[in-house]
Amino acid sequence: MDVVIGPLDLSAHVDEALAVQAVAFGLGPDEVAVRRQIVLRHMQYPGARALGATVGGRLVGFVYGMPNDRAHWWSTVVEPYLRARGHGDWLDGSFVITELHVHPGHQNLGIGRALITTITDGATETRSILSAIDTDSPARGLYHSLGYQDLARQVLFPSAPKPYAVMGAPLPLRRK
Repeated sequence: MDVVIGPLDLSAHVDEALAVQAVAFGLGPDEVAVRRQIVLRHMQYPGARALGATVGGRLVGFVYGMPNDRAHWWSTVVEPYLRARGHGDWLDGSFVITELHVHPGHQNLGIGRALITTITDGATETRSILSAIDTDSPARGLYHSLGYQDLARQVLFPSAPKPYAVMGAPLPLRRK
């Protein structure tokens, strides 16, 4: 199986990407509709970029992110948690991994690792931050293996049913 990692015009392929996210994250049609508008808005932010992973021309994974901006919704939610743990400075000079999803049929093949390392390799920021559901999961295991450390745990987002962990790593990411 030949996986191709490359730039993705996420605005043009938003429905294809969200189909991957829906399967990977267990999203229903209403959640996908909300996320569609969020993704389209995010891709208009300065410095926002996306990569896709394709197999035989079919999108099987994607990542997108942007330089952090303290005025963005995500930053305003996580800032008190980070500040309480002495990590408020992580919101400055960081590239945020906004979403990273790989279709379950293509997980555990190194695609997620390739996507996140490739997008952060192109960042001008000195570090990267992200949030992940706060459970012992393969995703969090991947992030830890790349050098991400927990900056805050049990972070509650208003619309999320489960708590998240905010993680950060210096760039470039650690290679394994």
